[in-house]
Amino acid sequence: MPIELLGMIATTAGSESRAISGPPVDPVYVREFSKAHEDAGFDRVLIGYSASSPDGFAVASAALEATEHLKVLIAHRPGFVPPTIVGRKLATLDHLSGGGRVAIHHITGGSEADQRRDGDFSEKGDRYRRTGEFIEVLRKTLTSTEPFDHDGEFYRFEGAYSGVKPATDAGIPIFFGGLSGGAVEVGAKRADVYMLFGEPLADVAEHIRTIRAAAAKEGRTIEFSLSTRPIIADTEEAAWAKADAIYARTEELLKSQETGNTLAFARPLHAERTAVSADRLQEHAKRGDVHDERLWLGITRLTGPSGNSTAPVGTPEQVAEALLKYYDLGVTRFLIRGFDPLGDVRDWGKELVPLLREGARRRDDERDVRVA
Repeated sequence: MPIELLGMIATTAGSESRAISGPPVDPVYVREFSKAHEDAGFDRVLIGYSASSPDGFAVASAALEATEHLKVLIAHRPGFVPPTIVGRKLATLDHLSGGGRVAIHHITGGSEADQRRDGDFSEKGDRYRRTGEFIEVLRKTLTSTEPFDHDGEFYRFEGAYSGVKPATDAGIPIFFGGLSGGAVEVGAKRADVYMLFGEPLADVAEHIRTIRAAAAKEGRTIEFSLSTRPIIADTEEAAWAKADAIYARTEELLKSQETGNTLAFARPLHAERTAVSADRLQEHAKRGDVHDERLWLGITRLTGPSGNSTAPVGTPEQVAEALLKYYDLGVTRFLIRGFDPLGDVRDWGKELVPLLREGARRRDDERDVRVA
């Protein structure tokens, strides 16, 4: 099946290896960054979430207005806004965008400190159950043709109803991430797309088997997305030199603490419990900086449990082939973002994006021939 390529936009320029520049919200940059993804051939962009970041729905509106076809994936944390309200916000934005351009990503929350910044002191296990119930009510809100009641563990509604529904029959795709036992149960039962970090191939294969089995018990199928940070250059040697330079700049910024800001990319200031998925990346990094020939975890080891930080390194052809090995495992969506966020998007549009699409198409054709 055709792959979906996702990027990630921010409201100001910066990354682990590049000090933040500009105001917390730079409207010109948001428009430029969004348009660059569309011009490069991306299908969708993620708008991230933290308790100190700009509002994702507002950023999504700006990205949709600046582009013609680019879709958005709005990250949020269940528990702060009722699912009935979120459903109406999503459906409204879906219509205003021209239809079929809006999706939502559920983050249950791996950082206790960040949860508490917005006043959530609940336990992680409770949060996963709350997320599951949130998605259940959200789906009802987006699909029910009549008012409905709901009396659950975390939410209670009487006569809930949304007069605005998604703009297309495809609805609002629901993304989800997390690898703890509670996460797999919720995601397999409720999500359309399960988001995974860029772990080594064998580990991703095991996650897919586990989640598919859990979904099958619910009579469901589920799709998978993989998040990585490609580093490409004209030669493999130049790509690894580029990775070394990114490492050196990141290390320098961490020492100077220039990354300390409301959009911080660096490790938490205090040790705390983190998401199982982020902890797993740290475990891989301890075993070595490079896995599967070119999956580099140097930044993962350096910055700590900061989520999406693993990077396939090589020429565009080598990186495309490395990512397509995950496609062979069942990953149909790839979320890629760069250490030079805007510049990398433009570079990827020249070779990496076309190579990924052509590689997936070729694999599909070969699979069809074998089946026939």
